[in-house]
Amino acid sequence: MNGQLRIPPMGLGTYGRTGEEGAEAILAALEIGYRHLDTAQTYDTERQVGEAMRRSGLPREDFFVTTKVADFRLARRDFMPSVERSLDEIGVDQVDLLLVHWPSHQDQVPFEDYMLALAAAKEMGLARLIGVSNFPIALLERTRALLGEGAIATNQVEIHAYLQAPKLTGWAREHGLTLTAYQPLAKGELRDDPILTRIGEKHSVTGSAVALAFLMQQGHVVIPASSSEQHLRDNFAARGCTLDEADMRDIRSLDRGYRRINPAKAPRWDD
Repeated sequence: MNGQLRIPPMGLGTYGRTGEEGAEAILAALEIGYRHLDTAQTYDTERQVGEAMRRSGLPREDFFVTTKVADFRLARRDFMPSVERSLDEIGVDQVDLLLVHWPSHQDQVPFEDYMLALAAAKEMGLARLIGVSNFPIALLERTRALLGEGAIATNQVEIHAYLQAPKLTGWAREHGLTLTAYQPLAKGELRDDPILTRIGEKHSVTGSAVALAFLMQQGHVVIPASSSEQHLRDNFAARGCTLDEADMRDIRSLDRGYRRINPAKAPRWDD
């Protein structure tokens, strides 16, 4: 489907990491061990991601870089030039994963136009993998019909312990599609959850690490964001945390359908 290339399960979200402070925060994450960096045209962090990569002294092949085409750049005349600008901003010839950030609201740009442009970006070698973000099942079905089964590597959506998205998760599992969880800690709201904290004490990690481990054990990719070195380290510790079935059951009980990101341009969600 997508060859042997896989999305690293633990990534770093870079929203808000702008300016010199942003580059330093990303570099601090690289020193801890993060290698999967998630940016977007609308985050204004593509340049900071590239700067941190260069300052790290690590070779390009050590990194997995994701960026996203903004919903206001989906038209045919805008799509590919915007991707080329993103590559220039990051300072790379190719990103590892290119996403459509939001589907065009009410099909203002025809679905086929931007999804075929996304596929063309991969064919042109601008991206190793392609995917989507904020797509409900209906649009994933349209994607399958247009591009074929397995054409996209991920759907990046809001998922966390308070929003476990069972319908979308079930569909993705059935079709072998990886979900990437943005805001996997609900913007820090999960940090002090008593159930997560209790499970964290059992495993000698933070509640945040437990929340991330929970998602990764379900096959999701997580991209938590932070500028705090301690939080970056705490989150990275999730990679070594294995939850048992009792832990997983307790965390599943936290699902309350609590969605934080729901702008007017959002599609009709499944969960």
